[in-house]
Amino acid sequence: MIMLDLQNGMLMNKSMAKIIDDSIDFSVYLKETDNQTKVKKAKDYVEPLKERLRIKEKTKVAYLPWPQTKDNFEFRPGEVTLWSGQNGHGKSLMTSQIALSVMGQDDKVCLASFEMKPITTMQRMARMWVGLNPFSLEFQVDDGIAALDSLYDQFGEWTDNRLWLYDQMGTADADTVIGMVRYCAKELQINHVFVDNLAKCVKGEDDFNGQKRFVDELTSVARDYNIHIHLVHHLRKPANENAVPDKHDNKGSGAITDQVDNVMLVWRNKLKEDDVKQNGQYADLVNDPDHYLLCRKQRNFEGSGEGEPTVKLWFLRDAQQYVYSPADGPMFFPNYPHIAS
Repeated sequence: MIMLDLQNGMLMNKSMAKIIDDSIDFSVYLKETDNQTKVKKAKDYVEPLKERLRIKEKTKVAYLPWPQTKDNFEFRPGEVTLWSGQNGHGKSLMTSQIALSVMGQDDKVCLASFEMKPITTMQRMARMWVGLNPFSLEFQVDDGIAALDSLYDQFGEWTDNRLWLYDQMGTADADTVIGMVRYCAKELQINHVFVDNLAKCVKGEDDFNGQKRFVDELTSVARDYNIHIHLVHHLRKPANENAVPDKHDNKGSGAITDQVDNVMLVWRNKLKEDDVKQNGQYADLVNDPDHYLLCRKQRNFEGSGEGEPTVKLWFLRDAQQYVYSPADGPMFFPNYPHIAS
């Protein structure tokens, strides 16, 4: 049997996602300020207001991967979304799928994961994009490896000029992260920056002032450069892991939830998992969702649907994707909605 070497083989393709290393002097972007006058007459906003009401010019927004939620939630430029969840509940996996989705909606993305090497991030996203398990038996023979090589080459070409990865692991300096985000927005015209996670950027869970300052800086950068920033964060450890979380369960300062524009909670239905493990197809909860995505804040929602939706999701293990229905197959990310034509 031929073993598949993802790390040393297919993923190290020069046409794949570009790496942003820490050799760049981000300090030049840290102190930038907007020199334009901040105080303006209210009348100056009347014409833009009329244009907005008449929908002459619609700001480009991005949507969640599932088209059924299009009327309920939007990723708007100039905002920050907080992604929270307990350890092991799929925050990073969820945001990887969100990143692939917004790339398929013609936006540029930078992922800054301080807990995962870029090659591991690429391995995870490539599996999602292909929609198959690269470690399954059919890919452990010559023809299977050749087929997977071709698919990963296609993935690499697709990520070119769509995806950048910040190559930094471990604890990160908060000011450097802010500078990196500014660099992405100004120099690379990136639309979405994912920071995973807050605990790696601010030392100490009890450093409330540091947390508040960092999130405040992120909201300012998002607003000044008209980009969307995604910040991953941890929830406090609950007394009962099966308890559905609330936005007030976020670790650290309450200002984190107050300052961001949107709050999304990722919750894994472990009660169902335990029931299915014990009782199989006869489990009482066998038809329940595998995960829930709980929107518990959307400050600037103006759509026609529910502004704080609860999204029920099922998990495709081979594709490592969350889908809207247990009957749904893997998503096709190069277009939106993510259905192969």
